[in-house]
Amino acid sequence: MDAIQLAVNSALNRIPMTSEQGLSLAKQRLDRAYAWLEGHLAGRTWAAGEAFTLADCAAAPSLFYADWTQRIPQAYPVLRAYRARLLARLSFARAVQEARPFRPYFPLGAPDRD
Repeated sequence: MDAIQLAVNSALNRIPMTSEQGLSLAKQRLDRAYAWLEGHLAGRTWAAGEAFTLADCAAAPSLFYADWTQRIPQAYPVLRAYRARLLARLSFARAVQEARPFRPYFPLGAPDRD
């Protein structure tokens, strides 16, 4: 979330860098995180193994907004599948659906997906 917050704070002029600089730095950090997560999630259904845990509850909103900030590349199919599984969970899908009216408030712009 730190990378995403950097991009958001720069877009809101809360830190001394331009929105473009903040977004560029955030994308670099997210690319590193995506590469690590791809390896970490290999062979697992959920973050800590085969059972859905609190780690997945924490990962869901982070990956939701991370993908909005820097789309998870096709080169990371394991991570993309994990995010899709999170979005398919009924509780998370409901939260995403109920938050739709608030998407315009996301400072980086909300994509027309998810």
